Amino acid sequence: MPDRRTRRRRRPPSLRENWIWWLPFLTIVLDLVAEVAVRGQEPVSFLLIGVPPLAAATRGPRGTALATAVCLGLQMLLAALRPGHFGEQHHVALYVATVVIGAASIALAAQRERTREHLIRANSVAEAMQKTLLRPVPRDLGPVRAAGFYSAGEGGTLVGGDLYDLCATPFGVRAIIGDVRGKGMDAVQTVAAVLGSFRVSAHEWPDLGSLADRLELSIARNCPGEDGDPELFVTALVLEFPPSGREVRIVDRGHPPPIVVGPQGVRRLATEPALPLGLGGLCSGRPARTTVHALRPGEVLLVHTDGVSEARDAAGVFYPVLDRLAERFATGRVPDPEAVVAFVRSDTERWSAGATDTDNDDQAVLALTLAKRL
Repeated sequence: MPDRRTRRRRRPPSLRENWIWWLPFLTIVLDLVAEVAVRGQEPVSFLLIGVPPLAAATRGPRGTALATAVCLGLQMLLAALRPGHFGEQHHVALYVATVVIGAASIALAAQRERTREHLIRANSVAEAMQKTLLRPVPRDLGPVRAAGFYSAGEGGTLVGGDLYDLCATPFGVRAIIGDVRGKGMDAVQTVAAVLGSFRVSAHEWPDLGSLADRLELSIARNCPGEDGDPELFVTALVLEFPPSGREVRIVDRGHPPPIVVGPQGVRRLATEPALPLGLGGLCSGRPARTTVHALRPGEVLLVHTDGVSEARDAAGVFYPVLDRLAERFATGRVPDPEAVVAFVRSDTERWSAGATDTDNDDQAVLALTLAKRL
């Protein structure tokens, strides 16, 4: 972590590009121009009393103190240039007022700097913790090439209620994508519980359905307390690409089904949905079934959360994922995961650009394909 001296020197370039940063200089120039215009017949140096508060808005204590000293010096100089005015009562009152306002401005600047440093440290810790939850999508993982993106619905946050992860295990490459019902800290806590369980259990449970049950157990053990959401659940897809063979195994826990994009067109994969994670106890006698689908060479498997399919345009129409993908990748050329993800991200942004509903949902997208040689 940088020391205090380094932090004081470092300023965001945007401050110098902001017009507020120039206000103290402009105020001093305006005062001097006014002084020349009235030719010393009227005292206008009172304008300088506003410089210290303006400096405190964009500068630290030293810069604010320097601005106060400059203003006080100019007030005295301008008064001295007018014979008999330097010691007049209203000039002395102006000097005192400038010193008092300058001292208060210095204290405000120091408090602003402390608050800013605290926010920088807090944001750095929060960003590190959030990136630990949602790791970057690896481009290559065993026989799988992958791409993805995540966008939190709440501005200023990196993690919301959507989740994803993938890892190489003795049973093949496994992936998960899910959507927690609700938002806020309860959702983030549930995301952490599910991802933590997945990263451990994916290496231990050979059966994909048993892995999904283990994830459900993590929700039961780590769900928020009495003040949390009593109807908390997670829709999820758990995927597996076995070490041999060109296929994908899927356990669907109430999530939007996967989409395949390839030279032969775009299609949805049929799954056998079970209850979402967290609600499995309502139907404990019916375990989730695993569906197996063959993947042709060049096909990309796309999974997403409902933040994509439920993005609305200005007319309130939902984003037609399948139709838009079919329109974009109908040329017969072999797509790659990066191109598919980039298209979905940019196209949903364009689709919802004119929407009046500001309550955006989280979006998570994974695109996965098998390498040519296994």
